[in-house]
Amino acid sequence: MPRRPSPWLFLLPVVAAVGIAVLLNRGAGPPAQRDTEPPARVVRVIDIPAADVVPRATGFGRVRPERVWEAVAEVSGRVIETHPRLRKGALLPADTLLLRIDPTEYELRLSQVEADILSTRAQLAEMTAKESNIRASLAIEEASLELRTAEVARKQRLRDKGTLSASELEQEKRNLLAQRQAVQAQQNQLNLLPAERELLEAQLARHEAQLADARLDLARTEIALPFRARLSEVNIEQAQYVREGDVLLKADAIDRAEVEAQIPIARMRTLLQGADPIDFSVGPGGALAEQLGIRARVTLRDAGGDVHWAAELARLSDTLDPETRTVGVIVVVDNPYADVVPGQRPPLVKGLFVEVQLFGAPRPKQLVVPRAALHGERLYLVEHGQLSIRDVTVASLHPEYAIIAGGVESGELLVVSDLFPAIDGMPLQGEPDPELRERLLATVTGHTETVRAADAHPGSSQADTKATAAAP
Repeated sequence: MPRRPSPWLFLLPVVAAVGIAVLLNRGAGPPAQRDTEPPARVVRVIDIPAADVVPRATGFGRVRPERVWEAVAEVSGRVIETHPRLRKGALLPADTLLLRIDPTEYELRLSQVEADILSTRAQLAEMTAKESNIRASLAIEEASLELRTAEVARKQRLRDKGTLSASELEQEKRNLLAQRQAVQAQQNQLNLLPAERELLEAQLARHEAQLADARLDLARTEIALPFRARLSEVNIEQAQYVREGDVLLKADAIDRAEVEAQIPIARMRTLLQGADPIDFSVGPGGALAEQLGIRARVTLRDAGGDVHWAAELARLSDTLDPETRTVGVIVVVDNPYADVVPGQRPPLVKGLFVEVQLFGAPRPKQLVVPRAALHGERLYLVEHGQLSIRDVTVASLHPEYAIIAGGVESGELLVVSDLFPAIDGMPLQGEPDPELRERLLATVTGHTETVRAADAHPGSSQADTKATAAAP
């Protein structure tokens, strides 16, 4: 029968391990400890600037011509001539003859009225001669009447002496009455002449009015462009018969274009703060833009580059939009077809969707920070190499920046990087970002071309990306 192993043999390895551990730790004290600080995080910073802020409001709208002309046929007839470039989209100078309607009917009418005028004038001349003849005849009849009157008086004396018979005296009296009748007849003709003259003169006036109307209709057979314009609609062809009232074509003036943009009411309120009172019931005393101290600009955003046009605030829309809480602002651009560079600078044509920017009067020495650097109503600052979370007072918020009214001072270092977690007092190492500061200053002063032309910083964080994307 085999011998069973002793249980003490299993305890020997355990006792040996414990002994070795005791020998190794003999005389060893507690582990050494060192006071270490977490490494400082590198963040991008800018010194908070105090700048002359130009308040700005932005809206969008479509370009439309300031003047639109409709050529409506004022006479009927067949079109016998058209301009060779009478096509939609053609640019034509002022006074260009666009089309001619057959004038034959109106020339005949004009000739007929001219003949009626000549006839009436001849009748007036005849009446003048007739009046002269009647006056001469009247003078003769009146002289004959005087002789008859004297003869009757002589024969009456003879009859009184008994040397003339009564029948002879009666005959002489009858002759006198006949002569008086002849004088009265001439006088009656003379009295009727003024009324007949007035009638002829009224006829002459009517014929002259008909002549003016005939000439006007004849002139209406030619349709010319009243101003330099671009044809937007053509509804006529040569040899086509047109009726009075037909719309033949439409043309858009190219000397001025206007855009009606919808601006948020809150932005307009910020833009107009500090403006002098204006009584709109009687209209501004001068130009609206000068009264309000506002300048405007129209911008076409395009992948090939932004194109700008100087504009003028012309008027405000008559109503507010209660749903979007916006007000319509109408700006005007002079010479929208000027300075066109093919492939680079297009003309400001009708229908383009553009951005309208309004700039108010500058407000000096305002503390501005990128809006992306604002955390609620707090700013992250670098102070003595550590993070300082500062409560601030925000005066106004804008899409790209915020104006700070209190809590910080000009020149303090503002953290513009994303910082998470943000623990007050954590060590930071600030790295200046002059390009972001330059873009911020360009934005608040209204020089947005500088903002768009600046390149992004190679180490830009999400905060900078948001700020750059928000810049107009």
